[in-house]
Amino acid sequence: MRARGRRSRDAVQGVARHFAEDRRRFAIVDVLVVVGLVGLLVSLTRVAGEWTGELRPTVVIDLSASSLARYTLFSFSRGALAYALSLGFTFLYGYWAAKDRAAERVLVPLLDVLQSIPVLGFMPGLVLALVAAFPTTNVGLELAAVLMIFTGQVWNLTFSFYQSLRNVPPPLREVAALHRFGWWRTLRRVELPFATTGLVYNSMLSVAGGWFFLMINESFVLGNKDFRLPGLGSYMSVAAARGDTPAMLRAMAAMAAMIIVLDQIVFRPLVVWAQKFRVEESSDAAPMSSWFYDLLRRSRLLPALARGLAAIRAALPPRSAPIAAPPRVSRGSPVAVRLLSTALFAGLLVVLALGAARVGHLLRAVPARTWLATFEAAGLTLARVLAATALGTLWALPAGLAIGLSPRLSRVLQPVVQVAASFPAPMLFPAVIAVLRVARVPLGLGSVALMLLGTQWYILFNVVAGAAAVPADLREAARAYRLRPLQRFVRVYTPAVFPHLITGWVTAAGGAWNASIVAEYVPVGGTVLITDGLGARISLAAEHADFPALAAAVAVMSLVVVLFNRTVWHACYRLADQRYSLER
Repeated sequence: MRARGRRSRDAVQGVARHFAEDRRRFAIVDVLVVVGLVGLLVSLTRVAGEWTGELRPTVVIDLSASSLARYTLFSFSRGALAYALSLGFTFLYGYWAAKDRAAERVLVPLLDVLQSIPVLGFMPGLVLALVAAFPTTNVGLELAAVLMIFTGQVWNLTFSFYQSLRNVPPPLREVAALHRFGWWRTLRRVELPFATTGLVYNSMLSVAGGWFFLMINESFVLGNKDFRLPGLGSYMSVAAARGDTPAMLRAMAAMAAMIIVLDQIVFRPLVVWAQKFRVEESSDAAPMSSWFYDLLRRSRLLPALARGLAAIRAALPPRSAPIAAPPRVSRGSPVAVRLLSTALFAGLLVVLALGAARVGHLLRAVPARTWLATFEAAGLTLARVLAATALGTLWALPAGLAIGLSPRLSRVLQPVVQVAASFPAPMLFPAVIAVLRVARVPLGLGSVALMLLGTQWYILFNVVAGAAAVPADLREAARAYRLRPLQRFVRVYTPAVFPHLITGWVTAAGGAWNASIVAEYVPVGGTVLITDGLGARISLAAEHADFPALAAAVAVMSLVVVLFNRTVWHACYRLADQRYSLER
C-alpha cells in the first residue's frame, strides 16, 4: 500500500513538474486551443439540447441571416457524427471483407448494392421506425438524418480501405511475419499506415458526398407528416421553394464557409500528416504544408498534456502478471477471429434471408409488363451512368495526376476542389436545366450532365490519392529515361494509379445510380421534368407510395449493379493486380 501511495504522489508531482516547466513558454496558440476547446464544449451542449428537445409536429425554418450560424452548426454536427459512424463501419466491414474469403463473396457484392440504392428506397421506413422508437424527443429524427448522411459517406471509404488491405506490398507483409506480428500489430503497424493516404483523400470525398442529399435529409415530408430538421439543407430547400434569392445566396455562402474552414483546420493538416506514411525510399518533392498544422506544432499546452498523461500512465501500478503463460489460442488469435467471423456471417445471412422474403412478398404483386418496362428503364439508366463515368474520367484523370504529383498545385487547388465537390449539386440543377433548355438538349441526355455534377469528384479524389502515393523513384526513372509528358502520362502515371482509378470508377458509378433519382426526375419552377429511367421510376413510386413498384425498381437496380460489378469492375481489379501492381 505504501508503494502504491508513493507512486501516486510521484505521478501528481510529475504532472505538476511538467506544467511548471512549460507554464512560462505558453504561446498565443495555447490560448486559441483553450478557446477552441471551450467553443467545442458549448457547441456540443447546444447540439445535445436540440437532440433531446421535444418532438415538434412542424418545424418553421427561419430564413433570416442571424439563424445561419445555428443551422450551420446543426448540419455540421450531423455530418461529423455520420463520418464517425462511417469510419467505424469502414474499419470493421473493410477488414472483415479483406480477411475472410468466404464472407468476401457476399460482403463485396452487398457493398455494391448498398452504395447504389437511392435514399428514397429506404428513407421512409427508416424515418418512421426511428421516430416511433423515440416518440417524445428529436433523437429518432436526428438519428435518421445522420444515417442518411452516413449512406452518402461510407461506401467509397470502405472500398478504399478494403482495396488497401488487399494491396499491401509483399515486402511489408514479410517484415510483419519476420517480426512475428499478430493480427492487431499487423493492422496497427503495417496495414493502417499503408491505407492512410487513401483514407484521408476519400474522407474529403466522403464528407462531400454526405452533403449531396442534404436538402432531402433535412427537409423530408411524407404525406401530411413533416419531418424537417433545422439545418442548412432545410434552409436551402425552403429558400428555393419560396424563390428567395438572397436567402439562397446566404445559404450558399454559409455552406462554402463551412467547407473552407473544414478544409483548412481538418483535411489540409491530415493531408500533411499523412505524407509520412508514403511507401517510398526517396523523395524529391517539396514537402506539403499547412498553416494550422504548423500552428498546432508550436503549442506548448498540447505536449504538456501528453507528457502529463504519460507520467500518470507510467506511475500507475503494473498489472499483475499471470501465474502461467496464456494459451496460444487467445482472444485475438486467428482461431477466435475465424469463429467470430463465421458467427457474424451466419447472422448476416439470416438478416438477408428475412429481408429477401419481405421484398419477395412485395414483388409478387408486380405485373409482367411492369417488370419489362423496369428492365428497359434499367438499360437507359445504365447507359447514362457509364456516360457520366466516362466524361468524368476524361478530365478527372489528368487533373488528379497534376494535383497529386504537385504539392504546389495541391496547396492551391485542394480548397477550391473541396468546395466544389462538397457543394450540394441539386442546388445547381435549376441553372443547369436552364442552360439545357437554351441549348435544346432533352433531359434524356441532360441527365448525364446532372449525374456528372456529383459523381466526377469520386474519380478525381481517388486519382489524387493514387498520384500522391506514387513513389518518387518511379518519377525519377521517368525523367532519367527522358520520357515526354504524354509518354509519362500513358506509360508511367496512369498504370501507377490504375487501382485507385478503378475504385473511383466503382464509387462514381454507384453515386451516379444513386443520383439518378434527382437527375431523371427534376422539379423546376412548379413543373416536373421526367425522362424514362430507373431513377425516375423510383421517384414516382415513392411519390405515389407504390411500394411494389418501388421494390421492383430497387431490386432491378441492385441486380444490374451486382452483375456489372462482378463482371466488368472485377475484371479491372484483376487486371490491376496482375499487370499494374508496383510490387510485381
